[in-house]
Formats: sequence, C-alpha cells, structure tokens
Amino acid sequence: MREEHADESELCARVDGLLADLSAQRIPLPPPRERTRLRTAAGLSTEQVADVLSCRAEDIAAWEAGTRAPRLPHHAAYARLLDGLKALEQPLQTKAPTPREPTGPAARAEQPALFPADEAPPSPRRPAPSLPRVIPTGPLAVIDHTDTLVAHFTDGSALPLAADDLPGVVQWALDSGLRRDRLSPYDQDGDPLIVLTPAASTALHLPAELDDRVTLRLPTDHPVLAQLRQAGFLLTRRGFGPWPRVYRPVVNKKRASLQLAIQAWGALCQDGWNLPPLAPADLARLLGRYTERLLTPRGSTAVCGQELMTALRPPTKPGRDPANSRWVPTPHRGALHQAMDPAPPEAPDAHPLAQGRRPEDAMEEEAWDWSRAPDEHESALAHVVGIDINLAFLSAASSLSVGLNAPPRHVIAPTFDKTIPGAWYCDLSHAPLDPRLPSPFTATGQAPTKPAWYTTVTLAYAQELNLDIRPTEAYLRDDHGPYLTPWYERLRDAYLATMADLGVHEKIPQPQYLAAMQKLPTADPAQLALLAAIKATAKGGLGKLREGPRHITAPYTRWPALDKPTWRPDIRAAVVAKARVNLHRKLRKMAEQSGRYPLAVLSDCVLYAAHAPTALDVVPDQLGTQGLIRLAVNPGCAKQEGAKSTAWYQQQLTQGLNPARYIKNDAPDT
Repeated sequence: MREEHADESELCARVDGLLADLSAQRIPLPPPRERTRLRTAAGLSTEQVADVLSCRAEDIAAWEAGTRAPRLPHHAAYARLLDGLKALEQPLQTKAPTPREPTGPAARAEQPALFPADEAPPSPRRPAPSLPRVIPTGPLAVIDHTDTLVAHFTDGSALPLAADDLPGVVQWALDSGLRRDRLSPYDQDGDPLIVLTPAASTALHLPAELDDRVTLRLPTDHPVLAQLRQAGFLLTRRGFGPWPRVYRPVVNKKRASLQLAIQAWGALCQDGWNLPPLAPADLARLLGRYTERLLTPRGSTAVCGQELMTALRPPTKPGRDPANSRWVPTPHRGALHQAMDPAPPEAPDAHPLAQGRRPEDAMEEEAWDWSRAPDEHESALAHVVGIDINLAFLSAASSLSVGLNAPPRHVIAPTFDKTIPGAWYCDLSHAPLDPRLPSPFTATGQAPTKPAWYTTVTLAYAQELNLDIRPTEAYLRDDHGPYLTPWYERLRDAYLATMADLGVHEKIPQPQYLAAMQKLPTADPAQLALLAAIKATAKGGLGKLREGPRHITAPYTRWPALDKPTWRPDIRAAVVAKARVNLHRKLRKMAEQSGRYPLAVLSDCVLYAAHAPTALDVVPDQLGTQGLIRLAVNPGCAKQEGAKSTAWYQQQLTQGLNPARYIKNDAPDT
C-alpha cells in the first residue's frame, strides 16, 4: 500500500535507490563462456561461488551457460566477483610444451603427422614467448607432463594445469566444461574423457604398470585411490584399471562423472585401438575426430560399439507418472531396455540354458568357411583374385528388424512369417543347390542333411529361392523393430568420411577406386589407425551382442554380460545370417550374369579364378546392373583383397587350408 504523506527527502531516497538498482542491473557481464573460464582458471567450483553469493550451484551453471541472467542483488555481486577474478590473472608467459620423444630420423618416423601441414597446430618446438589464455573446449583432453601438467585439446590448443594430484585433475576436468553433445534426443551429454600419457601417470604417482595382470586393476588400498576417496570421488564396480570411471553421487539431479584412459596400462594401444606413437596434440586431434564421428571413447572399440548403440537408442526417456504427474524415466520404445534370456537354441554353449542340450538343437548361424577344387576351365586360368565385401556385417545391420523387449514366444507347427524375427526349426535338406556355390543355409557351405534351427532371415531367403518352408517349431519375437539402423548409419558415415580423408571417395570409377585402395597402406599411419578403430567399433559392437564369459571356469555359470539389455545373441545371429544371405544373392547373380562361380569364401572374402591378377577381370563395370558385386568404397560394396597364382590355390587346398584366409598374405607364391 502506498504512503500518501511521504516527505520530499524520503521520496528522493527511494528514487536514488531505484536508480542504483537499475544501474547495478546494467553492469556489463563477460560473455557466458568467459564466466566459466574465469571461475575454472581460479580453481573455483560452482558450489564455492554459489556459497559466496548465497545462491544455488544450478544458478551459477545457468549464468555460465547463458540460459538465465542473474537478478538483483546477485547481478552486481556476480559482476564484482568476475571483475576481481579477471584482475587476479597474470599474463601467461610460458613456452609451448615439448613432447618427450627420441631424436633422429627413425624417431621422427614414429611420430606421424595426423593432418596435413596446413591444418596442423603450431609445432611445439617453435618458440612461443606468450600464449593466449586457453578456454577448455571439446569432449576430451590429453594430459602430458614435462615441467608441469599440460592439457591438450582437440582444437590444437594447450593449457598448463595447476593441479598436482589426480583428484585435482579430476575436479578440474569436471569444472572445465569439456563434454560431448548428446547423440539422440533422449541421450545424455557425454562425460569428459581425460587421457593420461605415461609421463602424466608418473607425475600423478600412478605405477608404470599394473601388478595384477589378470583383472588389470589397481589395488584398492593404493594411495592415489585413497586420495580420490578423501576428495569424495567414487569408482564403478570395474575398479581402477586402464579405463576407469570416476564420479560423485548425483546431487540435485546433476551428474559429475569422468572417464579416464591410462595409456601406460594399455588404453588406446590394444583392444581394437592399436594407435601408433603420437604426440599429445596429435592424439587429442585424432580422438576428437573419432568422437565427432562416433562417440567419446569409453574403453575398447568393442565397448565403444556397444555404448554407441545405447547412446543412439537410449533405454529410457522422460515420461509422466500418472500417479503424481512427475517426470520419471520410462521405457523408450524401439530401444533395448531390459535384459532377457535367449531362446534355448539361441543360447551359446556356455550358457546355463545349453546344459544338457544336444548339438543339433543349437542354432549355428555363423559366417562361411568354404572352398572347393577348381574345375577344368578354372584350373586353366593363371590367377585367383580375392574380393572382400566392405563392412559386410555392418551393412547387414541396416534396416534389419530384430526382436526388442518381449521374451520369445514358443510355437509348435507355426506358419512361417518373414516379418517376425525368431528362431525356426525346419528341414531344408531337400533344397536343390549348385555345388559350385556355397549353401546359404550352413556355415560350412555344405548342403544341410537334417532339420536345423534357422533365423527368420535365412528362411525368408529359402522362400525367395522358391523352397517349400514348413517349420515344426519356433521361438518368435512379436515386439520387433530396426534397432540397429541409426547405429549403422552413424558408423557408415564415419567410415566414409574417414575414407574420403584418405583420398578414397564415393562414386569414383572402379579402376580409379582400385588404384586409390592400392595406395591406401602408404597413407598417414594415424589416419589409418582412425579408420581401423572405426571398423573395429562396428565389428566389436556386434561381437558384444554375444559376449562370452571371462574369468569363469565352471560350465553353465551365468556371467555379468547376461544381465545387460544389449546381450542379445539372437540379434547377432540375424545380422550374420543377413550378411551371408546378401553375399549368396550376389554370388548367385554373378553366376547367372557372367558364368563365374566362387572358388572359396571365408566370411566376407570371396576368391574367383581370373585371367589377370585384378578384380577388374572378375567384376567388370556394371553400370545399370543391380545386385552384382560392385567395386566401390561403400559398405556392402567390395575391394580387392589380393591376387595369387592358381598353383598357389591348389597347394593351399592340398594342405587342407581355405585359400581365402591367406589371399591377403604378402608372402610370394610357393
């Protein structure tokens, strides 16, 4: 209620107060990113700043993100704090860190440049009397140590760190703003990755190697782990190994977790990575490319493949609880959100469901291992040429409908339905097959002789071949969908982008494509390692669908992977079956169009007899012809795997070997 009789001095005081408030509200603040930089450079957490300003840590995070502006009385106090932090800063006078490396031409050859010279960051050996203040950016940092700890970022910048122990590094990383944007609407932002070089590990008092060579874990009583516990950090059940995760309990729905990679213990140099020796700046740039195209590394490439599946199809999404209208996690349709046992024929031999099972009651949807003797005409040709399908199993995952979350439904005497994923018991021994082609129904390529369990994909192809399909039993998955399609698309795009970086582009004529592929082994080793990691991520992710037991010797004992929603041997079986069927369809059409038949097949590599040692002799240009093997970089297309003499092929057969396994061997013919 207004006062009607306030005197002039009181009114003027009120006006002065209002003007002061308006003036304080207009005090300029630095840009949001600069606010974060000033706080982290001073070593302050959002909680510390919030305590001083009598507000919440969430308010500080919102002001730094620019999603909300501080109001009175916080605006003026916050501006004063930022001005004070800026005044405390001293010009950064330091020389650029120099990676520790051997000298001489041989040593320089071990440090390949990841990018062309015009893209590369300034050489760390150039004198740099003054570096600009660096704001941490990107999803990760590689931390090295010379005279001090230095963080190298994916954009080529570097920042000396004030931390001198692992808890300090972890806290800096959590406050730095490093993260990866979410990959799908219901995904979470990716936690930052901190890679510790061997020099950084030593500086942080971690051992040069792990004494426990079985579990590859640091003892729980190690002093560094005690420091982490004292600082309030926790470890996951995996403990502290080459790829440890460090976190704090969730507070106010705010996560604080971090992924570490300890190079001295094998991270990034095994388990599908196998990266060449790289300077920290180049390693950060390479991992940045991998993250940009796939996701932040979380472990082996197989683990990354599995993590990519769940990031693109998260198991849950926000939903309203009908009881109280609150937002709660709810199952995400189209994702895998619950673990379940396979159907009995789908279970691998070590699974508890396989105990007492007859061998003929197990499904064997595996890749081909088949070869045959050449006929008279093929023996007269001088060469055999290997043709390899690019990312055959990844390509098979595209648009493949697989079972999702409902357990399989057991049916006796079912009518075959190619739209329902499942396992079917059916007799295909009556199938008329050309012996010059591998059977599409067995891993050996030999014709089936009795009933067996098949995936829907295999029986659908038998139906395509006009065979009489009469299954006697089935386990069917009524809840199904194309779960792997976004996973396939992201890996495909990553692979094609990396191949383009290496000079192998889409839609180039077949002769130029073969020439580009021939030069590929001489390309930059770091780029080749990135390509290999992407391919290993695809292969390993599919392998994780049927991950076997580790450190378990008792048969038919459950192992931890069985409790994951992504442990799905039925999905892997469907992918393998589709890859085999896709290749058989191409081989059959090649035979119909050209009269050529394969001599041997191993998984996705096919050998043909040829007049000349080139795939162009086997796969001529087929513009406008669909369904044949085509030489191109795209997944599902092919490349030349190698060429040998026909005499070499015959010798391999006499030794009981599949020549397709060795066609890539660089050893000369014997």
